Amino acid sequence: MSDRLRTTLGPLELPNPVLTASGCGGTGRELAQFSDLARLGAFVTTSVMPQARAGRPTPRVAETPSGLLTATGLPSPGVETFLERDLPWLIEQGVRTIVSVAGNSVEEYGDIASRLRNVPGVAAIEVNVACPNVEDRGRMFGWHPTAAASVVRAVRAYARPGLPVFAKLAPDVTDIVTIALACVDAGADGLTLINAMEGMAIDTGTLRPALTGVSGGLSGPAIRPVAVRCVYQVHAALPSTPIIGVGGVASGLDALEFILAGAGAVAVGTALFHDPAAGSRVLRELDEALAARRIGRLADAVGLAHKPAGYVPPQVRPQEPEKEPQ
Repeated sequence: MSDRLRTTLGPLELPNPVLTASGCGGTGRELAQFSDLARLGAFVTTSVMPQARAGRPTPRVAETPSGLLTATGLPSPGVETFLERDLPWLIEQGVRTIVSVAGNSVEEYGDIASRLRNVPGVAAIEVNVACPNVEDRGRMFGWHPTAAASVVRAVRAYARPGLPVFAKLAPDVTDIVTIALACVDAGADGLTLINAMEGMAIDTGTLRPALTGVSGGLSGPAIRPVAVRCVYQVHAALPSTPIIGVGGVASGLDALEFILAGAGAVAVGTALFHDPAAGSRVLRELDEALAARRIGRLADAVGLAHKPAGYVPPQVRPQEPEKEPQ
């Protein structure tokens, strides 16, 4: 793979910008059967919580047009099992690992971060703020800037100094830019945009909700326009803050769209369920897309859609005209 794909997300340097999305790659063992995870920019784990959780009963997945509804209830191996079984395997495979963390209270987020503090092999922490706060009537942390900032601040306080911390935000809010600003002020080194959107489907055969949990998170191509909008708006407000774009990435051109909006990396999620090797394919297609547009470095494409019409970055070279035969 060419050097054009190298990317920097604050203090985190990666050989390429294609990641897996949290919760879509299992422990990594499942995807490793189909592609070399070490070739991806990083593997993002399922959200790790203090205790093991089985999640909600089935049915907890329902297909929708151009998307997937899931209401899994955040099943988690628990931090003990993760540290003893899953993380060592990922390290042994040479996989750059971003650990997603979640909790039902600020204290739980801080506890997970402290457990990871002196653990080798963790490239970064992604803070999943789309969790219910049991101390606030079950309202999602990510719905309010103060609540979202409180969990980011706790993770930053207990995490190893210098370890990159990314806040993963949900789009179901009035103003995602305000929440992004609060998280960055609280110590987030970067942002992951976006988490799944809340949605619902009803089974017209049973006449009941299709999911046991009634509503669930909508992911896949259906939410990509929303995700691109969120990345564009947040990059416009915080141009120096690194962003990982997530939401319906299924091809190299999808990835390029996020990068042009302002993302320095992208995460492939729902596409992995029907194409477990999608990450490697998206990476190859993105490299081809940059080459076809004569973009010498990925960094020169980040946020390019914000530039005025006619702007040509230094690493973009126009096609040389063909010389007429002498």
